[in-house]
Amino acid sequence: MTKNRRSLFYRLVVRVALVLSVGAAVLITAAWFYAKAAADEAYDRLLQGAAIQILDGLSVEDGRIGINLPPAAFELLGQAPRDRIFYRVVSPDGLTLTGYDDLAVSADLTPARSGPVFLSEDYRNVPLRIGIVGRAISEAATGGWAYVLVGQTTEARKEFVTELTTRALVIVLIMSAVALAGTALAIRYSLRPVNQLGDMLLRRDPQDLTPLSVAVPGELSPFVDSINHFMRRLDERVRLLQRFIADSAHQIRTPLTALSAQVSLIHEDALSDSDRRHLERVKDRAGELAHFTGQLLNHAMVIHRFDSAQLGPLDVTEIARKAFRAAVPITIDPDTVVSFEGPDETLIVLGDGLSLREAIVNIIDNSLRHGTRFKLDVRVLRRGNFALVEVEDDGPGIPPADWSQVTKRFVSSKSGSGSSGLGFAIASEVAIALRGGLSFREKTPEKGFTIVLELPLHAEMTS
Repeated sequence: MTKNRRSLFYRLVVRVALVLSVGAAVLITAAWFYAKAAADEAYDRLLQGAAIQILDGLSVEDGRIGINLPPAAFELLGQAPRDRIFYRVVSPDGLTLTGYDDLAVSADLTPARSGPVFLSEDYRNVPLRIGIVGRAISEAATGGWAYVLVGQTTEARKEFVTELTTRALVIVLIMSAVALAGTALAIRYSLRPVNQLGDMLLRRDPQDLTPLSVAVPGELSPFVDSINHFMRRLDERVRLLQRFIADSAHQIRTPLTALSAQVSLIHEDALSDSDRRHLERVKDRAGELAHFTGQLLNHAMVIHRFDSAQLGPLDVTEIARKAFRAAVPITIDPDTVVSFEGPDETLIVLGDGLSLREAIVNIIDNSLRHGTRFKLDVRVLRRGNFALVEVEDDGPGIPPADWSQVTKRFVSSKSGSGSSGLGFAIASEVAIALRGGLSFREKTPEKGFTIVLELPLHAEMTS
């Protein structure tokens, strides 16, 4: 399982969203600068017009400068009712002819001789925009440059900037949302080949290790080539593993069988008591070795089959009956009562017949070796949507504290008694592979210790 579960779609959408967010921020900032420049230009023109009208009202009579303030000069500025207006008329000798004496007293007025000048400063603790225009007076007595300063607070132009910026913000946000939604749809559509490739691999038969033959975009070709390369290597390894298991089964079981046969031919009556005891130990060890080797090979076979075998519908009662016949030896103690009980209906599960039979054989064999004293019952029954294979014996059972451990490989509650610790592990792994489970039921006065193999019924049967 991969550690990072974030999808490629999620990563692409997040990155596109980040890019769009940065772009939106840049556009909104540019819109604010544009709105501010537009507001300054519009309102500065009003200040310039008012100042020029006041400047036009200057006249020289009898060597003295007169002022006639035109009402129209303030009508345009009055369109911003929340703003206040300040003005000042400066004579050629630098005196204030009318207006506010302290308005821009430190400003250099001479640049206004070549054209209107605008400046911003705080006046009486409020931001003020001031327009300055100048006019040359050619009278000999009063010759020089006269200036008109008209100031206006900036409430109206701020509102104008805010309004333009807000409109731009709404447009940019809508465009970004539409672009993000369109990009998400495009990414989802572009990633469809990846999902189709994943579905194809998921539905592929476990036994099919042939290279993929599918048309994919060029960007996915290296990925498909890598999968095909891996499947070729996996196919070679599986074939080697199959050959190794088959060779091992033949090469190991054959000499063990021959060894057991040779030991059984030894005439025990000709041996001394000491040699007879040694012979019994050799027989026991040979039997344990054969049993342990068989379980190791069976475990390897079960693991391999679930990696490669195709599961199919199975009659669990029939499989359990065959396992019962295979597991109970014909040489069993005649005093031991064994029984098999099946249901009246056919219980179908989805699985691999050989692996399921091996799992049930191991459960019965374990019960016969370590549990059964005089009675062994094998039952197949239905409980809801599950088929149960129960193996009950009259032995002492396994302590509940050991139940979670005995299903692990090479772990046994019967240490020193010839147990390999693989029987329950094989049964548990088969049950888990078939989406079932292996559990235990404690011994009671009415019932013996019971091992329960639980498997889900096939969907067609439960529907």
